Amino acid sequence: MSETVLAEGQKKVFTARETAFIAVMSALMAVCSWISIPASVPFTLQTFAIFCALGLLGGRNGTFSVLVYILIGAVGIPVFSGFSGGISALTSYSGGYITGFIFLALVYWGAEKLFGDSIWVRVPAMIVGLAVCYAFGTAWFMHVTQTDLKYALTACVFPFIPIDLAKMVLAIVITDRVKKVVRF
Repeated sequence: MSETVLAEGQKKVFTARETAFIAVMSALMAVCSWISIPASVPFTLQTFAIFCALGLLGGRNGTFSVLVYILIGAVGIPVFSGFSGGISALTSYSGGYITGFIFLALVYWGAEKLFGDSIWVRVPAMIVGLAVCYAFGTAWFMHVTQTDLKYALTACVFPFIPIDLAKMVLAIVITDRVKKVVRF
């Protein structure tokens, strides 16, 4: 068995522990995407899992867990809502929102890099990241369905804002408590 020798001060891309947590959070995203909660507009817990991944793992590893989740779905494994997967899921009318999760995570990572990891950074970073995700997903929805902005916002954004904000608050509360017990 060979070992990689690193120069002094050099860090492995991911430690085994980081890789395991990235995989676990990617799996959590898949499970949460399958949970559909019936309401006037049915919703899943996908964004909740993404907020948890970012809150627990930080911007870098949280972003990679989102990327792994999307790549697993892109190759056809049914990890997206409704047990869907494949490129067809990413090019469907809701695929822009799935792709937008990457931008949500990147915004969070950038804010964390620039301003640190305090609650005063995490909350606005998640809100701005969610807005970027909505913007990307809405633009894609409009492109695929050939609808106008008013219809797209009414169908795809406005009903989900309060739900997503509630999921965000819950994720922040849970991740703050979990981080006190588990070292990530």
